[in-house]
Amino acid sequence: MKKVSLGDRLRYAFDNTMSKGPIALIGWLAAVAVVLIVPITILVWISGRGEEGSFADQLWNYTLLALDVDIGSATWVLRAAALVVAFVGIFILSTLIGVLTAGVEGRIEDLRKGRSRVIESNHTVILGWSEQIFTIVSELIVANANQRRSCIVILGEKDKVEMEDELRERLGKTDGTHLVCRTGNPIEMADLEIVSLQSSRSIIILSPAEGDPDSQVIKTILAITNAPNRRPEPYHIVAEIRDPKNMEAARLVGQGEVELLLTGHLISRVIAQTCRQSGLSVVYIELLDFGGDEIYFKEEPALVDKTLGEALLAYEDSTVIGLCSSEGYTKLNPSLNTRLRAGDRIIAISKDDDTIVLSGKTDLGIIPEAIKDPSTAEPRPERTLVLGWNWRACTVINELDNYVAAGSQITVVAEGSSAAADLDHYCTDLAHQTVSFQEGDTTDRRTLDKLAVDTYDHVILLCYDHLGLQEADARTLITLLHLRDIAEQHDYAFSIVSEMLDIRNRNLAEVTRADDFIVSDKLVSLMLAQVSENKALNAVFADVFDPEGSEIYLKLMGEYVALGRPVNFYTVVESARRRGEIAIGYRLQAQSGDPAQAYGVVVNPNKSAAVTFGEGDKVIVIAED
Repeated sequence: MKKVSLGDRLRYAFDNTMSKGPIALIGWLAAVAVVLIVPITILVWISGRGEEGSFADQLWNYTLLALDVDIGSATWVLRAAALVVAFVGIFILSTLIGVLTAGVEGRIEDLRKGRSRVIESNHTVILGWSEQIFTIVSELIVANANQRRSCIVILGEKDKVEMEDELRERLGKTDGTHLVCRTGNPIEMADLEIVSLQSSRSIIILSPAEGDPDSQVIKTILAITNAPNRRPEPYHIVAEIRDPKNMEAARLVGQGEVELLLTGHLISRVIAQTCRQSGLSVVYIELLDFGGDEIYFKEEPALVDKTLGEALLAYEDSTVIGLCSSEGYTKLNPSLNTRLRAGDRIIAISKDDDTIVLSGKTDLGIIPEAIKDPSTAEPRPERTLVLGWNWRACTVINELDNYVAAGSQITVVAEGSSAAADLDHYCTDLAHQTVSFQEGDTTDRRTLDKLAVDTYDHVILLCYDHLGLQEADARTLITLLHLRDIAEQHDYAFSIVSEMLDIRNRNLAEVTRADDFIVSDKLVSLMLAQVSENKALNAVFADVFDPEGSEIYLKLMGEYVALGRPVNFYTVVESARRRGEIAIGYRLQAQSGDPAQAYGVVVNPNKSAAVTFGEGDKVIVIAED
């Protein structure tokens, strides 16, 4: 690792100020004037041969002389001093004029191109530039809000000034977080030197929007881990891989220093899970963003030899969801009879890591008579309608096969022949459902009217990936408007889950009152930001989205506690505990259409607060099915 000298730090500070434009350079000129004029005034004042008056008077006179060559009559000593000051004034004025010339402006533009070396430490580096950058940076700003000084350095193949302007326009104030942009290619080792990876806290690699994204990510990982002057300590790198076939290669080049997110499968699983459970995407966002409650790890000596089931009721405003063993093995909702050992850490949802505090309560106010006994219902086959097509569609269908009952059906309606070919190639091993395909324009009302959408339980609307971002979202919005109109005209009841590409278009689409919107880039960005802050969270997210083991479900509250009477959340937790599940929140049906109320979703509620649940309200649990 190259040692940073005092000269390097001074040049870095000088470049940062110079890149801010003419105003910064004028400030430097003023500083030069002060450095030259004040010592000369002091020398004359000490000699006692200056004009009569105070030191401040003489300093004022010499300042005027710096801007005016009229020396006037005076002693030879004063004339000599004034002549020097006059030359200083001429130099300042001529330099100031030179700032406005094309040559100096050209130099300023060179400095603003962002090729100077960053002198920072304990900073987050983001390699690449895409729409994800805005969500990631905004989340990191929130995560760093309690730090006195934090820094995010971005290296992208884009003009430095353009990057800064876009960040300023989209994010506004960054509070105490300093943003530094540099122009360069993330796969070039020389360009990586600019952003000081050796002193960084974490590195996020963004997947490019065009070309072969996985190969670019793998090349970037190689450039980082195999640099000749890399640091001896392991890096904390977070990257996304789209194709599962490339995961093994990425792990090999990562050499154990990279946390990989398989984003294609991840988003497909979210869509598959959410289409069957309205409000689930809101739960995910509540857990993934830094604005409310997040997931933390904490070792709690007072819980040693206690069971995990007992730990569920030990916190007032934190929710235990799993266990990380002393060996580093992470498991969500393990057997609730598992006893905590020394060195084990609980995994909990809380507002901050310092709010995970044992309540010490012995009387929890649980109402035993309000708890319902578990009931079993035979799962019934489901019918799902998929409108549109993209590279994730087959994965969505395959993932949905893990959750539906035998005899379920899927109908795909899309334009072009690629969808039919993909179905024949990638969806041949379905165990619980059959798939049929028909070609059609999903934005055409006549096509939708012929589909008998009222016969389907769920509708999944996917964006076409061969279209531009805004055009794809526009087609999705048109289809959503048609579907909502059909449902209202005929009083049909079916859930609609829609994929959106641009988070800004979600606000427009809310007029359609779809049950859920999946903004894939936003979810991926939130996870990248979370894992960059705590690498252990990658194992937690992998467990949450894996169809094997426990996942997050929304189930009818009436199956857990009595409706129409006040109960606290301790009672709900106890009811879920008896079923081997962990209750983490609830959703109020009356608020399900209100964005200001998070669509009725409440994660990690205060357990002592009494709530009266009604028909349609749901409990959010971590369960195996």
